[in-house]
Amino acid sequence: MEPGTKLEQLLKYTDLASTGGEAKYLIQSGLVRVNGKKEIRRGYKIKEGDIVEIEDEVLNVSLLLK
Repeated sequence: MEPGTKLEQLLKYTDLASTGGEAKYLIQSGLVRVNGKKEIRRGYKIKEGDIVEIEDEVLNVSLLLK
């Protein structure tokens, strides 16, 4: 992932959501946690080391710096 990637994009990139609409639903329904807290902002910018959780899936984010 690159710096500035939005939460919604991350969910699609990692196949946790198959469409932007599904990503929006997951986020706005409160099913997504970032660093242990509910995150309902689709535009939340992912940072190095963030831990994103949806139900049983856990992502530890590493970013590619250019």
